[in-house]
Amino acid sequence: MQNHLKHELQNVLSGKSEIRFGRTVQSIACYLVDGEKTSKVAENEKHFKNQETKRLEEYISQEKLWIKEIDLSQYVSEGAEQKVYLKDTEHVLKLNDSIYYNSWKDYLYNLLLHNYFFPDTAYELVGFTKDNEILYAVVQQSYVSITSSTDLTKVKTFLTMNGFVNNRNNDYYNPELGIILEDLHDENVLTRNEVLYFIDTVFYLTDEFWKS
Repeated sequence: MQNHLKHELQNVLSGKSEIRFGRTVQSIACYLVDGEKTSKVAENEKHFKNQETKRLEEYISQEKLWIKEIDLSQYVSEGAEQKVYLKDTEHVLKLNDSIYYNSWKDYLYNLLLHNYFFPDTAYELVGFTKDNEILYAVVQQSYVSITSSTDLTKVKTFLTMNGFVNNRNNDYYNPELGIILEDLHDENVLTRNEVLYFIDTVFYLTDEFWKS
């Protein structure tokens, strides 16, 4: 079962299988992967990401994915990795600079994994913007109104049933899939009418994920 799921997820990340709001994300991820194959190995992670960002910006310009206007008056909140703005009564916009990831490719993989596991709060990549020379992905997500605070024991139970082990605090690991899922505190998992909604997830892949 888990091997079948891993294969399915590998197909999603490589663009071979469709997923909700996945096409644009998959296209960019594949473009970045192709760039890795043709470029020299970077001396360090920071240099690699700088080079990757340049390639990504070229793609953004080529595909006309720049977003020039965002209504900053609709500011809601921000954390270490993103800024949140209200778009309308049903959606929010999130600006993420991929600071949690060593590469933009890994951030895009995170979006795809989130959309696979949690389609009811799927991210739609609508474009990119820059602020103070920092590149941000702009994603749209359904707004979730909460009806009660989140019981983290229910989050743990749900994830355990799906093969994830709670290895520390609000972080989880699926050893069979080789997937890490972190930062699932009660502001990133909301509750509406007794249903859990995962709105902000941080997925990482280990080497185990790509093994057959």
